[in-house]
Amino acid sequence: MAIRFASLFATAAIAALALTACSAEEATLEEVPGEETSGETASIVDDATVAALTGEPIEAGSLSRPSLGAKVDNHPSARPQVGLDEADIVFEELVEGGITRYVAIWHSVLPAEIGPVRSVRPMDPEIVSPFGGVFAYSGGQVRFIQAMQEAPVYNAIHGQPDTEETFYRTSAKVAPHNVLVKAPELINDHLDLPAPQRMFDYADTVENSSALASGMAMASVNARFSGFSSPTWEWDGTQGAFLRFQTNGAADSASSGNQISATNVIILNVSIDVVEDIPTTRLVNQGTGWVFTGGSYIEINWIKATVESPIVLSTQAGDPVLLGQGNTWLELVPNDSSDVDPAVVTIN
Repeated sequence: MAIRFASLFATAAIAALALTACSAEEATLEEVPGEETSGETASIVDDATVAALTGEPIEAGSLSRPSLGAKVDNHPSARPQVGLDEADIVFEELVEGGITRYVAIWHSVLPAEIGPVRSVRPMDPEIVSPFGGVFAYSGGQVRFIQAMQEAPVYNAIHGQPDTEETFYRTSAKVAPHNVLVKAPELINDHLDLPAPQRMFDYADTVENSSALASGMAMASVNARFSGFSSPTWEWDGTQGAFLRFQTNGAADSASSGNQISATNVIILNVSIDVVEDIPTTRLVNQGTGWVFTGGSYIEINWIKATVESPIVLSTQAGDPVLLGQGNTWLELVPNDSSDVDPAVVTIN
């Protein structure tokens, strides 16, 4: 069926900061305000027996570390991405020229490296604030970096003194699509930060997830952001997961060789304003969408009350949506009130 619908520095400011990972159209940041730090180590008590970002059972205290978020490149020259197949939660967002970029969050597993990382956009603080922890990126326009530095995350930016040992350019890709991050080393520098809060509700079994319990069967879903970005997710019952395919139909794989897959795929209809030629997703908002789990789907409502609030999903009857235990991808597609063409979602 075809459905059209129309968010470190405690010393002085960083002077003469050349954000070399930015593309040609992005401004160079001359001065970035410092971030306040108390110098005190947070007291972390973690007795959770369920992973905050996947709902999977864990040993109590085994995931007390903070999460690592990153702005990940999705340009063809950035593929295959590094570590993207091991992220707990990934957001796909529309940026300039009809292409997309990712905000990926790792917590359950920390790959040896992640990336390539790119520059931030105005909606990124709304996405990453609920997770806290560390957020890695390559730079961006001054106004976007300043907004990100106001978010409750540690800003790890390529080219800064505090990332000299954890960010580097790989020779395997061309600039600016080649900045990788040593994930465990970066997180080890910030173990004083708390673990993330729970983002979604999870069923105890896949069979009890909302989509399987009361939804409709499906085989694939295509989310057309634009003529340049139209990813497809296909249900694979053998693997018990949705497999991702690129706009041209090719399997979308990470550098590990593994095809990118998801236990849950969430498509949210979002309003996107174009501000000074930059598509800007309005995520502190509410709307409709779909949740896909276990080869079935349901229509849902969503709301995000504040920048630091998680996204709350509910069924059309008003009940909480229960996801399957595992990783989740969210597609933030433009609705019919957006300044860009509304997306077309096709469910088969």
